[in-house]
Amino acid sequence: MEELEMKVTQVEQLIEDNNLLELAEYLNEQNISDVEELIDELPEHGALFLEILDLNRAVNVFRILDFPTQERIFKKLPANKVREILNVMPPDDRTSFLSESKGDVVKRLITLLTPDERKEALSLLGYPEDSVGRLMTPDYITVKQHWTITRILDHIRRYGSASETIDVLYVIDADGKLIDDIRIKDILLASPDAQVGDLIDNRMISLNANDPQEEAVTIFRMNNRVALPVIDEQGIMLGIVTIDDILWVANEEYTEDMQRFGGTEALDEPYLDVSIMHLVKKRAGWLIVLFLGQLLTASVISH
Repeated sequence: MEELEMKVTQVEQLIEDNNLLELAEYLNEQNISDVEELIDELPEHGALFLEILDLNRAVNVFRILDFPTQERIFKKLPANKVREILNVMPPDDRTSFLSESKGDVVKRLITLLTPDERKEALSLLGYPEDSVGRLMTPDYITVKQHWTITRILDHIRRYGSASETIDVLYVIDADGKLIDDIRIKDILLASPDAQVGDLIDNRMISLNANDPQEEAVTIFRMNNRVALPVIDEQGIMLGIVTIDDILWVANEEYTEDMQRFGGTEALDEPYLDVSIMHLVKKRAGWLIVLFLGQLLTASVISH
């Protein structure tokens, strides 16, 4: 805590001196979690921090902020910076942000995307809310059964930097249907002349794009996987879901469960922005249940 206070003091001094160059250097040296803490401590400067950070670091910081903070920062950022961040964000994180935003905001943000990114975003947003399709990213590496290990490694060197993860590679046929997945460990330990078909074990686990996110949480919990492929009804591979997205969903589920245990229902927007009638609607049902439960308990005790 003392270290955080020192960082806050140093940042405030740099801002007061209008020394943005040194401030940018200082923020770029921090862990993204440290920058998140600084945004929490200095919310009025959150937009400034993201504006002067290196683009990739700005995106990584933005990804781990809660939605109300993301929304507040985007309202203050220049349009060109919003465009840069949106176009570099991983598709699953961008979809999560857009799905939380209001309709008119989504329309405006969609126009800031490049044609390819816009097509991708609209495709992901077409899946039902709380479905696996909303979590998946299309950034992954596929290989063919007849490829050798040498060719796979060349393929990874060429396209790996654009992939969400290279821990797992996905084997597809000529029609794009998913055949199996292969761990990078098996690739590295295999002979350079071996083919992908030699490594297939047919023990693949996949998700359907229309599956509920809660079901995906359960599948990840029961299997030791860092990512799982997502397919459609015909078995065509659409994307992957990674463990970080599943942990986020699991945390949201846990928070909602705790709120229900406390006699409340989860709010979908910042507490201070919620109307009185909406609060009553969210709370009244649970309070009535608790009240009836108390009457029943009191009746039992009195007898």
